[in-house]
Amino acid sequence: MYFQKEISIPSKGRGFHLITHEVVSSFDDIRKLKVGLLHVHIKHTSASLTINENADPTVREDFETHFNYLVPESLNHYQHTFEGPDDMTSHIKASLLGPSVTIPITNGRLNLGIWQGIYLCEHRNYGGSRRLVLTAHGD
Repeated sequence: MYFQKEISIPSKGRGFHLITHEVVSSFDDIRKLKVGLLHVHIKHTSASLTINENADPTVREDFETHFNYLVPESLNHYQHTFEGPDDMTSHIKASLLGPSVTIPITNGRLNLGIWQGIYLCEHRNYGGSRRLVLTAHGD
């Protein structure tokens, strides 16, 4: 069986945001699968997805700090800055993390580790709402 749905995540400020609950609560078809996979894809080039710590919010803060250190907006060698100093740097950060995650489904639930959650990584200062394509398949 295959199920697919596109959802919108409301605009979030720059940073790393837990969206596991938003994904699961908007996609009831996950519950129909005993064994399967959920693929989550973001349809944007200046935001990304990853899976990491879901308990301590300082982990998400440290991610933001580190990514800003790795790809600082203060550098002036970027040509693609039409939308501001966070334009090209957001594309680079999104490419480092990637546009999708895949998670096992077991008995109708995401089979994440106890401390794992899905992050929406917003790399723009004002990114707007984000579109996600959720695809679940299995038996």
